[in-house]
Amino acid sequence: MANKRGGKPPKQSARRGDGKTAGSRAGAANRGGGQPSRQGQPSRQGQPSRHGQATRSGKPDQPRPDFKPGRIIKQNRTDTKPSKPAEEPRAPFILPKRPEGPTPRRAPFALMVTGPWDDYALLDMGHGQKLERYGPYTIVRPEPQAMGSPRLDQAIWDKADAIFSGDLEEEGPGRWRYPQPLGETWETHWDQIRFYGRFTAFRHVGFFPEQAAHWQWMDQQLRGAFLGRPPRVLNLFGYSGVASLVAARAGAEVTHVDASKKAVAYGKENQLLAGLDDKPIRWIVDDAMKFVQREIRRGNVYDGILLDPPKFGRGPKGEVWQLFEMLPEMLDACRQILSKEALFYTLTAYAMRASYAAFDELMIEVMTGQGGIVESGELMIAEENGPRCLNTSLYTRWRPLNADEAASQQEISA
Repeated sequence: MANKRGGKPPKQSARRGDGKTAGSRAGAANRGGGQPSRQGQPSRQGQPSRHGQATRSGKPDQPRPDFKPGRIIKQNRTDTKPSKPAEEPRAPFILPKRPEGPTPRRAPFALMVTGPWDDYALLDMGHGQKLERYGPYTIVRPEPQAMGSPRLDQAIWDKADAIFSGDLEEEGPGRWRYPQPLGETWETHWDQIRFYGRFTAFRHVGFFPEQAAHWQWMDQQLRGAFLGRPPRVLNLFGYSGVASLVAARAGAEVTHVDASKKAVAYGKENQLLAGLDDKPIRWIVDDAMKFVQREIRRGNVYDGILLDPPKFGRGPKGEVWQLFEMLPEMLDACRQILSKEALFYTLTAYAMRASYAAFDELMIEVMTGQGGIVESGELMIAEENGPRCLNTSLYTRWRPLNADEAASQQEISA
């Protein structure tokens, strides 16, 4: 579930200093004969133009009662701009009545922990920052969840190859600082899938390492499926597409949707680098909600759905996404395009002011009538050579019961 972001300044009508723009006319010769027109000097008609003296009309110029030096008064115009009408508040979405059928079982709360691998490690954290290794680089970024103290010496932090400074919010603005010049991208990998890491404008580096726990779990679900056909997977808010590559390698037909043209371009580059360009991945730039609603009308269904939405975002045509307002509607819409042989339905949320229990309850409500089991908790990253874990996001996911769970369910029902 996500949420990324300059351009050239507008052209001037004429260059400064060439006597053509309004700003360059002051002090330059005017059209009326090349004479300056400052107060107390001859004007175009050769007459002084101070208040109370003759002007070009020959009548005394009387100051207006409301005249204030240095202020231009325009008639029929107020000093304040009219305020825009307030937008109508969005009506809350009401989940429709669930169909008859079993309520999903609730699994115990679980922490999904991602440990270090060859091209990634969480080296240290504390005082609102984290120190990570991405391939050949060490990187420092803000991290509001890092509330303890660093374990490593400051000298190690000071040797970082890239430092991001800015707002502590996940999508807050800021900038990168590089003690030594670096390229924008570098090659990295997870489980033999190659893709690009990259320094982006909003602190991100092209992928989210904590998602590796989901990638591994999804890979197992897809490889263990026996549908008699390739599983169909929908990756919404798919960003740079690493999850799409994992699903495609496992044999799935993948539809990847993101509102950002740049993110989709990153995904296509990653597919080529991974050597998976022969795998069936559809790369689509679209608003996630509109895409799902069209799929409902078309009757298309998927065996697995991934959602990784941002807290706030905009679609390619300015469509607004608000997580806490629109998530119930999105989850309900996605349920309608799950196939009868569905393998999984996964939501990740980087919205730490919520709790995993809130998303757990919502997923159970949405999937009532489908049976299965709902698993919820937090995604964590374990420190390399350290005892601590960093919590990064919340997750909830639905899946059907396996054979043992289904047999146990039947025994309980009997």
